[in-house]
Amino acid sequence: MILSYLVPVVLLVMLLAASIRILPEYKRGVVFFLGRYQKVKGPGLIIIIPGIQKMEVVDLRVITMDVPEQDVISQDNVTVKVNAVLYFRVVDPEKAIIQVENFTQATSQLAQTTLRSVLGKHDLDEMLSERDKLNDDIQEIIDSQTEEWGIKVANVEIKHVDLDESMIRAIARQAEAERERRAKVIHAEGELQASRKLVEAANVMQENSAALQLRYLQTMSDMSNKNASTIVFPLPMDIMEAFKQMKAKHAPEASQSDSGNQ
Repeated sequence: MILSYLVPVVLLVMLLAASIRILPEYKRGVVFFLGRYQKVKGPGLIIIIPGIQKMEVVDLRVITMDVPEQDVISQDNVTVKVNAVLYFRVVDPEKAIIQVENFTQATSQLAQTTLRSVLGKHDLDEMLSERDKLNDDIQEIIDSQTEEWGIKVANVEIKHVDLDESMIRAIARQAEAERERRAKVIHAEGELQASRKLVEAANVMQENSAALQLRYLQTMSDMSNKNASTIVFPLPMDIMEAFKQMKAKHAPEASQSDSGNQ
């Protein structure tokens, strides 16, 4: 008697255990009735009829996926190894279950092929210096193709771009040559600016003899501050001008006397 009552109770408990599902806030259940899509349920308490209804549970949280390292040949024929990280989430559980067999694996494969195709269209310098733009391009392409799967790609980040040792040395030599070129250009620009300032200073001194004399006295002061054995006697600029005038005055007289002697 007790056994005859116990068996139905156990069967009823097992049936209820198989029928009752509790889904948290971040999950949804895609319910199929006799193989046909019925509806999306959750969160909370869900009752499923075993054998007639079937439920596929989908997580709506953001999924972080590592894109495996890919061998990429850049547009300038440089082979690099690139890996990335992908952030996506399911926004339409119905499409994520019905439209694709395994949306996680499908998204991973799509990310790998897109990473190779996008980076292969750019030079090595662009891969190293324009990562933000490349991340946006990859994210836009993957998101447009996964939209029909009910998946939203939030972000794509390139983590590493690995080069071989020979390429690293070549880039180092190129960077050193570029620094030397910039140093020479800056030095040449400095020389050009200095020469222009010297020309301006010469023009000012030519127009004002007092400026030339002050510069002369400053030079003498600088020379006196150094430990030198040379003794310099300053000569006023007015005396030099007087000597020049006397020379110019006597030059015509000397020429006239020479012509008279002839």
